[in-house]
Amino acid sequence: MSGPLVVLVGPMGVGKSTVGQLLAERLGVTYRDTDDDIVAEQGRTIAEIFVDEGESAFRAVEKQAVHRALAEHDGVLALGGGSILDADTRALLAGRRVVYLSMDVEEAVKRTGLNAARPLLAVNPRKQWRELMEARRHLYEEVATAVVATDGRTPEEVTEIALDTLELKEA
Repeated sequence: MSGPLVVLVGPMGVGKSTVGQLLAERLGVTYRDTDDDIVAEQGRTIAEIFVDEGESAFRAVEKQAVHRALAEHDGVLALGGGSILDADTRALLAGRRVVYLSMDVEEAVKRTGLNAARPLLAVNPRKQWRELMEARRHLYEEVATAVVATDGRTPEEVTEIALDTLELKEA
């Protein structure tokens, strides 16, 4: 199967971008983030897309970006936190090396402050984060070939665990 060597999924703020860059470096491949693709293509932030057009419009743009990246990219790919909500995307992830980076709400608070700059957490961040995770956790687990808990771990430690779990050899 062509496409990414490794795909990272998980909630916002879990460290997909940081770990993705470290993994790519260690494996001697390129890194790509579909959220970055969307911002570059749309010329505005994800929060602006949410505010201007709503979540469903953003999800349609996200689905296209993810499907394009899965077809084009052969390195390490990080997907936006909600990309796994789409059934077609989940189907495209089947048979691929997918690492679900997990964290609990207390870790999320430490890392992101659960601030209003994240459109899905604008009203009651802790409650909304818990609800998002309750709705999404099983989907992350469904697509994952490996789960790496990031709580209390450095990005380097998470990267090492992911490499060991996937039994990938460094370049």
